[in-house]
Amino acid sequence: MNTALAQRLTTSLFKQGFQKGSSIAIGYMPVAFTFGLLAKSSGLNLFETVSMSVFVFAGAAQYISLTLFAAGIGGFEIILTTFIVNIRHLLMSASIGEKSANEPKWKKALYSFFITDETFTLASLEKGKVQSAFMIGLGLVVWTSWVSFSAIGYLIGAGLPSILQDSMGIALYALFIGLLVPSARKSMKVVLLAAIAALLNSILTFTTELSTGWTIILSTSVAAVVIELVWKGEKVDE
Repeated sequence: MNTALAQRLTTSLFKQGFQKGSSIAIGYMPVAFTFGLLAKSSGLNLFETVSMSVFVFAGAAQYISLTLFAAGIGGFEIILTTFIVNIRHLLMSASIGEKSANEPKWKKALYSFFITDETFTLASLEKGKVQSAFMIGLGLVVWTSWVSFSAIGYLIGAGLPSILQDSMGIALYALFIGLLVPSARKSMKVVLLAAIAALLNSILTFTTELSTGWTIILSTSVAAVVIELVWKGEKVDE
């Protein structure tokens, strides 16, 4: 394959990934916007908010981090908690690695940063091997949307009256409830997992001197292990 043809193919794959990622990018807008609002109310400055979206680029982990920041949790506990939350990325990356074309490792390392639940799903549905140009186009449009609307949400939040900024903290809890309820309606396993984690967290909070960060880490980890060891039921769909 000559150089000109290779460049055209690369450009075509990049555009294809960019176009397919546009729908995900649109879906990210309100979520990133809300993150920016909540980051402002949690005490982060604009640089910290944008930097988190630029370098972390993980919605659930970023929202959880805001809660931990607000509770005064230390950096190590925040890192460990977000690692547990995002451990599924090991499996997603391994799956994409099997589907990736035979290309230099540095290219795979580059687009591995853009793997999220949504980009993973879209890439998994592609027929045949996925190329780095496609993955970079897909990831770049999604990442740009997330970073941009995080900043926009923060800037708009900064213009709100202080009483509204302070009240935005409650939206974090509403968000997590909103994430939990749809899954809980479809699976008793999710209900039991959440209940066990909540119970363990309450016990550790009132009976030990562990910090909030460590009670969250331990209760989440133990609940996940217990439910996987003992659960034999099936999903309950309504």
